[in-house]
Amino acid sequence: MDSCCESKSDELEQLRARQSRILYLVLAINATMFVVEFVAGWLASSTALLGDSLDMFGDASVYALTLFVLDKGRRARASAAMVKGGFMLLFGLVVVADAIRKLILNELPEADWMGAVGALALFANGICFALLYRHRADDLNMRSTWLCSRNDLIANTSVIIAAGLVALTGTLWPDLIVGLSIATLFLHSAWQVIREALQEWKSGMQAASPEHNHDKPGDN
Repeated sequence: MDSCCESKSDELEQLRARQSRILYLVLAINATMFVVEFVAGWLASSTALLGDSLDMFGDASVYALTLFVLDKGRRARASAAMVKGGFMLLFGLVVVADAIRKLILNELPEADWMGAVGALALFANGICFALLYRHRADDLNMRSTWLCSRNDLIANTSVIIAAGLVALTGTLWPDLIVGLSIATLFLHSAWQVIREALQEWKSGMQAASPEHNHDKPGDN
């Protein structure tokens, strides 16, 4: 029995070590791409690129938070996932606000910048997605990080399509539509992560309650 438990402990330590290495790598990729997309988004006056850059920043923060709770308990992991969901919710609302601002000011984005930077972001997030794919079912936090990466691929592809449509039509509507679509995706994913985190938190509370009740006097 001791040998079995010791073996299981070693497996968990190896799993956490693998997760940590992957998360540090995707953290570095997302932090770098945040700077690239944020600067390019302002230069190109693109809501889609700015929204994608904020998402990169959110992902980098999320990965850093996940690294912090890798060796924590169930409720700590659930709390971290709640924070992640909050980040996703916030950035979705930021994209909506910027889309409204662009509509009022009637700013036309630069399609060349949008397409080139969108393609670079797609390549970077493709690497992150491949790295995270095998760990998507490890636990709640790894699943939520994988969901973030999946959303990024969809958003990057949308930016590239929007760039082509902006070039063809000479209007800002493709950029606005993509920005609002990204916001909708993030808001939906935020709710999904928060809901799963609440379920995980309740499970942690239920798991702890028998021990609590056991210590109460007169419960025989």
